[in-house]
Amino acid sequence: MAVTRVVVLGAGVAGHTAASFLKKWLGSKAEVTVVSPKPDYNWIPSNIWVGVGLLQPRQVLFPLAPVYARHGIAFHQAKAVALHPEGEGENPQPFVAIESTLPGEEGKPSRLPYDFLINATGPKLSFEATPGLGPAGNSLSVCTADHAHETAGVFDELVQRMKRGERKRFLVGTGHGLCTCQGAAFEYIVNLEFELRARGVRDKAEIVYLTNEYELGDFGMDGIHIRRGGYITPSKIFTESLFAERGLDWITRAHVQGVEPGKAVYETLDGAEGEIAFDMAMLLPPFRGVGMKAFDRMGGDITERLFAPSGFMKVDADYAPKPYEAWRAADWPRTYQSGAYRNIFAAGIAFAPPHPVSKPRQSPKGTSITPAPPRTGMPSAMIGKAVAKSIVDMIGGSVEPTHTASMAEMGAACVASAGANPFTGTAASITVFPIVPDFERYPEYGRDINHTFGEIGLAGHWIKIILHHLFLHKARMRPFWSMIPE
Repeated sequence: MAVTRVVVLGAGVAGHTAASFLKKWLGSKAEVTVVSPKPDYNWIPSNIWVGVGLLQPRQVLFPLAPVYARHGIAFHQAKAVALHPEGEGENPQPFVAIESTLPGEEGKPSRLPYDFLINATGPKLSFEATPGLGPAGNSLSVCTADHAHETAGVFDELVQRMKRGERKRFLVGTGHGLCTCQGAAFEYIVNLEFELRARGVRDKAEIVYLTNEYELGDFGMDGIHIRRGGYITPSKIFTESLFAERGLDWITRAHVQGVEPGKAVYETLDGAEGEIAFDMAMLLPPFRGVGMKAFDRMGGDITERLFAPSGFMKVDADYAPKPYEAWRAADWPRTYQSGAYRNIFAAGIAFAPPHPVSKPRQSPKGTSITPAPPRTGMPSAMIGKAVAKSIVDMIGGSVEPTHTASMAEMGAACVASAGANPFTGTAASITVFPIVPDFERYPEYGRDINHTFGEIGLAGHWIKIILHHLFLHKARMRPFWSMIPE
């Protein structure tokens, strides 16, 4: 009897979680193969600590090949370039075309046949969407461990100059009107401010937050209302208070038009244009799909059947265009199965959202300034695990996916570092349920206020440290790894 072949594209949070559980649950009943263009796993939430010099890249990275070899998972260091879900010619076996990224073998093509496939390729970091954005241009990033390490070097150099009496301006935020991951920018700016205080140069710094959020605390979720201290507080007030306490300035509703050496040019929703000079800018890029193609058995291009224009994979969501007032929680996918091929799934950032969560808005020039919905961290892991369980059940005979993980039906917990120190550090601990608001179930706030709350303090910092070590332990698949929740 042939062994079922499951191929997972991507080894980030979603892909690595899916592959780990697939092998645990299926054992020798299936061949599990992971394809990733990078040799290492990166615990991305801790990159912000690398970006201020508190951690080294080796503390947030580890090589994937030994971990997978130890657990019987095949690994290819390569990038997926094309899906052939119907096989080719007279051979109906589906396969994915890959190209090696191994040193000395770059671009070498090969094919991986599959019975089930999970697209967990994550995002392409689209720095090119804004002229001059990114490490190859005129700004910095914490999106990868290498980016964060470079950022830390620039930060340290400026601190040394500030100690000699120079004043510096730091610009942190989003580098495009359609960015997501405002949470990472939020974490970085408050950690940067904390480190400037710790190093005794805060009085020499001006720190500005530049964001595409309509209000501070939007985080791509249209803001939240949290239960705190017996009161219901909008995240706008929570975040503005935090920034004001730390002397941070902010510019909201902004799209960065370009980043020049030492200067960012932007426009805002009201049509105003502005520019801001900086000595250091850490601006996050927008995300797109990685650009895979798809072909039918005769070689015809069917990319549009599987992928949205953004490059993310279409799944069981309602993609019909509709006005903001008609958006519903039910629009969001539940099983993450492709509508075109029942043996293909997408997980984590790789799936195409049906629409943003935040209300779409445009400037008088027609520039879209609307945060894209977050799909990172805890939601990605939960989606990856649910998809893995559905595939296990389908291998066992189920006709349809058996497990769901709708972002409109799941909650999420986030512990956002606001300064790392065992005695004076803080972190904001926030839970939200559901992630995508559901005004049919919760008419007043769109979410269950009894399960949506937030606090900030030293305890949150210790939780953040514990989670850093726990999730790296889990990712390394060390003893009892599967008992650690997503």
